[in-house]
Amino acid sequence: MLIMGKYSKRAQEKISEVMHEFKKGKLKSSSGEKVTNRDQAIAIGISEADSDGLKVPKQKEQSKKSENKKG
Repeated sequence: MLIMGKYSKRAQEKISEVMHEFKKGKLKSSSGEKVTNRDQAIAIGISEADSDGLKVPKQKEQSKKSENKKG
């Protein structure tokens, strides 16, 4: 279970359900391919929780300064 104060209890449960699917190997991306990356699975869980109207924190925007350092 996620221990984060900014996520609602139901959002944590939704993300947990998605992670169980991922661990069983049954989680699919929107293109229909099997998800093999843990970070992608978490992102899918957060996205599903957000689309269900559950309380999730907003994604932080990267500053242009940090984007320039990467490239």
